[in-house]
Amino acid sequence: MWLLLITGAAYFCTLQILEKGIIAAVILTLMAELVPIGTIIAVVSNQIIKTAQAAKDVVFEKESFKVLAKHLFDIDPVLKELQLKQLSDLPATRQALDCLETDVKKANNLVEKYKNRARFYLLVKCRHIVKEVQDVTREIGKSLTALSLANVEVLSGISDQVNRLQNEMQRAEFEASKSQLQIIDKLNQGLSDHVLDKEFANYMLKEIARAVDVPVEPTEISRELASFKREKEEAENRKEMAEVLFLEQVIELLSRADAAKDYEQVRDQYFQRVKVIGQYDPREEYIQPFKPFFCCITGDLMVDPVSLCTGTTCERAALESWFECGEKTDPETGEILHDFSYRSNIQLRHSIQEWRELNYCVKIRRCKEIFISEDDSSVEETIEQIRELIRENHINKDWISISGLTDIAVAMLGSTVDGEVKKELLVTLKDIVEGHAINKVIFIENQGIEKLVLCLSLDSRISKAAVELLYEVLLDRSGWNMSYCRMLSNNCDVIHLLVSLLKHPIDEITKTVEEILVKLCDADENVIRAAKVNWFRPLVDKVVQGSASVRTSMLKELVSLEFDEEKIRVLGEERIIPPLLEMASGNIESKDLSLRILVKLSTFHQNKRLIASSGGVSLILNLLFSSHTHIAIISKCAEILANLSSNGDGTKFLIDETGTQLELEAVTARLLAFQQNLNSWDAVRRPALHALLGICQSEAGLVKSAVLSSSGVSVVLSLLDDSNQEIRELAINLLFLFSHHEPQGVVEYLLKPRRLEALVGFLENSEKSDVQMAAAGLLANLPKSETSLTEKLIELGGLNAMINILNSGTIQAKENALSALFRFTDPTNLKSQRIAVELGAYPLLTGLLKADSSTARARAAALLGDLSMRSPELTDKTKKHRFWCIPRTSFSICPAHGGICSVETTFCLLNTNALSDLVRLVQDKVHATAYEAIQTLSTLVQEESPQRGAKVLHENGAIGPVIEVLSWGSESLKGEALALLEKIFVSREMVEFYGSIAKSPLMCLTGRRIYEDGHLQKKAARILLLLERYSRASAVIVAGGLNN
Repeated sequence: MWLLLITGAAYFCTLQILEKGIIAAVILTLMAELVPIGTIIAVVSNQIIKTAQAAKDVVFEKESFKVLAKHLFDIDPVLKELQLKQLSDLPATRQALDCLETDVKKANNLVEKYKNRARFYLLVKCRHIVKEVQDVTREIGKSLTALSLANVEVLSGISDQVNRLQNEMQRAEFEASKSQLQIIDKLNQGLSDHVLDKEFANYMLKEIARAVDVPVEPTEISRELASFKREKEEAENRKEMAEVLFLEQVIELLSRADAAKDYEQVRDQYFQRVKVIGQYDPREEYIQPFKPFFCCITGDLMVDPVSLCTGTTCERAALESWFECGEKTDPETGEILHDFSYRSNIQLRHSIQEWRELNYCVKIRRCKEIFISEDDSSVEETIEQIRELIRENHINKDWISISGLTDIAVAMLGSTVDGEVKKELLVTLKDIVEGHAINKVIFIENQGIEKLVLCLSLDSRISKAAVELLYEVLLDRSGWNMSYCRMLSNNCDVIHLLVSLLKHPIDEITKTVEEILVKLCDADENVIRAAKVNWFRPLVDKVVQGSASVRTSMLKELVSLEFDEEKIRVLGEERIIPPLLEMASGNIESKDLSLRILVKLSTFHQNKRLIASSGGVSLILNLLFSSHTHIAIISKCAEILANLSSNGDGTKFLIDETGTQLELEAVTARLLAFQQNLNSWDAVRRPALHALLGICQSEAGLVKSAVLSSSGVSVVLSLLDDSNQEIRELAINLLFLFSHHEPQGVVEYLLKPRRLEALVGFLENSEKSDVQMAAAGLLANLPKSETSLTEKLIELGGLNAMINILNSGTIQAKENALSALFRFTDPTNLKSQRIAVELGAYPLLTGLLKADSSTARARAAALLGDLSMRSPELTDKTKKHRFWCIPRTSFSICPAHGGICSVETTFCLLNTNALSDLVRLVQDKVHATAYEAIQTLSTLVQEESPQRGAKVLHENGAIGPVIEVLSWGSESLKGEALALLEKIFVSREMVEFYGSIAKSPLMCLTGRRIYEDGHLQKKAARILLLLERYSRASAVIVAGGLNN
């Protein structure tokens, strides 16, 4: 009874549970139908993008997963199109979306399944993985087809795109790489044949590790095998016994490899082999193989021996070829074979391997002996033998370290071995430490890094090998070995040497050197070391990307460096200027540091361009003229502005970021205002004056504005009394520019007590050529009618100072001094002329006719002309009559002036040997110099006796070049030439010499009107009349002679 009741109750409860389950399913279905179709599409779209992104990041079989990711990304626009079209909510559409969502989830699960699995496991399962990716891609393609069929009209606009995509996905074919499949096939074949010896294990482990990019190094291999074993344990948990069995076989095989052994096991194995070779003669360098080790078909030493049922053993590949060629006999006995099967001869393979290992030990022993003996003749050959050992078998890397050969090789790096030997030793050490943590430790413990650093400074072959070894030492499986990097950083020379290699690149290692440097520069002290040798990239990166504290720290270090031209150039090229300008808008410390660096950088032309194009000039001006800016910041901004306008750049870089010229009248006015402000510090006034000078030197309009609108002359004149020498010197330079526009105010100032002495002091300052030039230029600009100024200058030594400038000043200073000298050679002021000549002006002026500057030549010629004008009236013409009884040899009559002449008394041009230089100036066909030369030559032809002067010019070859001027000269120059020729052709003798050659250019001039008044035409016509008159007179004389 109780049993029936219990059974009935249980039945009732079961019905209730089933009923509730059905109700719940119905509720879920109804809820799903209530979810808008657009929301479902959005959810699916989001899942597709997440899966595609994850698939793209899978590292193994990435090509297959990459194709899957591409297809998923291509589906997303289709779903977006469905959302935009607001498709109808049909059951078929919901069902297709449900299928698509399910398939995408499968793809996502597949990605997650293989994203972080053991690499050895992924390789041995590569066929299966590729098949899974292919299947899920095709399933998604089918779901996409169903979705497109349910929405044909909606997707009509992109039907071609959808059709192409679904066809590609449904027909997708994926394959693992051939190299991977070959490895798996060899592995499966070996397991099938029960090949479990160490040689095969070594081979398979090396191939698998290479395929999945794992170093064949015990630590790394142990880690991978541990992960592989965990895969087997997980397969056991999933009850996948077939996979468990397969993985166990693979693990058992790979565990037999040398690299899979514990280092202590490898060590024991080595000493066992050493013990065996100890039984052989130590002089033996090679243990002979036994006869059974050779293949009876090829005669070669076997690698993979297999045995026939007859007991004959051959190399596997050779036997396979034997049978493929149709042979049916035993290769050794010749007997007919009835059974063609063969199996691996594990025991023989093991014996051959043991024989090889014994010979490895013999070679290692021999190499060690040669290294210790320091037998230079055999060292290079021994190094190659070590490389050969490493190539033959990876275990030799372990045995080389166990034998102590690594220690000896590292020690040899520090010895004075031959350069080629050192290079080969470096290459061999790279092979020894590559992928081998223990050998790297040995290298480090034997001061290998210190020895390597020394090699970086040697020739390119050695430094290249040293860099490659260094790179290998610093890297381990997880990346950079930070402990080793710190050791390298402790060497003070390494940064300098690596940067030197970067600046004088060796093509193959430039990238490697840069990688090492970048890593070392994770440490701030190395960033600064690199900056000191002009490699700024890490520093600039920290300034651009670092935190505020890091940026400030880097700028402090940068400020402390001594800047040379190369540092300034390189910093600009490394694009540090934009972040500096950004920091100049920060707090007071950032402003100060960044502006101090910009002061240094702005001295370089290209950096000026970068500051301007980055909008830096506007920022600098805003800080400079802000009333809230700290005085230290203002002074730095003034220095930058001064640098921007220096070296003749003027206003070139005073532009905004678009290249538009800034409004500079206000800038010059405010710069002048700094000088009026008595509270302004010299640290501001000096650079402000420099900036003002640079701007005004390049823009005459700004000079005029500064003079007229900002009372520039009065402001700058007051600076001549400043206690600061540099400010006074800048003021005289500015005053030179301003005096063009307001000279009278300057004269009034200079005539005050002690003012002129200061100006003369500037003239005498030969150490400051620019100041000397400006002072001379200032005098040149002042009115020459101010005779009182001229007299005071003579009295205070001003004239003497200018004569000294002509003797030893710069060419620019000489040009201005020559211009200023006109006030002292004024023909109306004989007194000042005499003083100038007495002070030695004449020979200096004559010498300047040969100056490189055409301006200096022209002014020297004009000054000589001023002096020569007075020669006729100063010539003593009485002596030739008073002393007629004295022999002619006691004094000389001047052929030009007809009396007794000298430079000192009459300023005679002929006594200075200047005539030939003046003629050359005419011949040079430079208008300015030719004009002044002709005017000076004209002073020799006097109206009262033109024949004398004309004859002098003729004898010195001056008349022909003057006639040529009529063909090439400017209008004013032709006018001067005509004026001189008109005086010359008063002489009948000169007409006879030059009349015929002068007619043609003169007739050309008379045939056209040069000016409105035709004055050149009239002059030319008058000269032609002269020529004609003397020609007729000559003809009459000739005719009269004939009649007689």
